[in-house]
Amino acid sequence: MQARELKISGAFEFTPSVFPDDRGLFVAPYQEGAFAAAVGHPLRVAQTNHSESKRGVVRGVHFADTPPGQAKYVHCPRGRMLDVVVDLRVGSPTFGEWDAVELSPDAFNAIYLAEGLGHALMALEDGTIASYLCSEAFNPKAERAVNPLSLDLPWPTDVTPLLSPKDAAAPSFAEARDAGLLPSYDDCVAWYEKLRR
Repeated sequence: MQARELKISGAFEFTPSVFPDDRGLFVAPYQEGAFAAAVGHPLRVAQTNHSESKRGVVRGVHFADTPPGQAKYVHCPRGRMLDVVVDLRVGSPTFGEWDAVELSPDAFNAIYLAEGLGHALMALEDGTIASYLCSEAFNPKAERAVNPLSLDLPWPTDVTPLLSPKDAAAPSFAEARDAGLLPSYDDCVAWYEKLRR
C-alpha cells in the first residue's frame, strides 16, 4: 500500500497493490497498518456509505461540525469519479484551497480526508459507485454543506454538473465563512491530537 499526502494537510491518497491471477484479482483497498502509519492513528469506522451516480452527478461539498466531525475514506469500485478535498478549516494555512484525485477500479486508489475537511465528488461515468468508510454515524444536526459551484473546483468542462436540491441550495463558500458555519482549524488540530493519543 502506497500513501501520498495531498497538498491539504489531513488528506491522503492510498493506492494498494493488486494481485491478479487466472481467476481474476485480489486487492485490499483499506489496510489499517498502512493507514495508521501515514495518518498517525487508526480509522474508527462507525458507518459505511454506498452511492451510485450517473455521469455528471456532483455530491458535496459536505462536512460536519468538528468535533467530532466525520472523517471519510472513499474509493470507487465501479465507474470513475473525480474526488475533491477542500480545506474549510478557518485559520488553516491552506484555507480555501483544494486538491483532487481521480478514483477508479483500475487504480483501486482511495482518498482519506480528516474531520473538518470538505468532500465533493463528480461521477465521470454512468453507474459510478462511491464506497465510504466514515468515522462517525450520520448526524443530521451536525451535517453541513457548501455549494460546490461556488468554489473554483476542477469540474470537467465537458460534463454538466447535476446537484441535489439540498446541495444547490447550500450557502456559498463565502456565505458559510461569513456566517461562522465553517470549522475552526485550531479545533480540528486539537481533535487530531486527541485521536493520536
